[in-house]
Amino acid sequence: MAEVGERLSFSPEDGGGGECVEEPAAGGAAVGAAEPAPASAGSPVTEEPAEDTKKKIDILLKAVGDTPIMKTKKWAVERTRTIQGLIDFIKKFLKLMASEQLFIYVNQSFAPSPDQEVGTLYECFGSDGKLVLHYCKSQAWG
Repeated sequence: MAEVGERLSFSPEDGGGGECVEEPAAGGAAVGAAEPAPASAGSPVTEEPAEDTKKKIDILLKAVGDTPIMKTKKWAVERTRTIQGLIDFIKKFLKLMASEQLFIYVNQSFAPSPDQEVGTLYECFGSDGKLVLHYCKSQAWG
């Protein structure tokens, strides 16, 4: 399971321990959080690069209907990953046949286009530090 995640640049976000080991960006953010305290009096610009260096977004994947449930629901995904790349990953992870369709929905309301980047969706529809996406084998919303 971890091999598939590493190869596709996805990393599970189950517990706190795995996050620090698998993602150097999370460790860098912790170091960056300690550094701005002395530098914050000098310039607030040092805080902006710490946010920009986070290249992965937390995505919460929820199954809908009779679609199999993924045991790992929270994943860290690169901002540049497309919805089609995400669909391909989920299909492979769930061992679905190539002929089976998989639909992704944002906020239980609309299906983004396959070439849409996850980072753009997160900026527009993300909340609480994560983007919630629902996946299903048949059309559900929109």
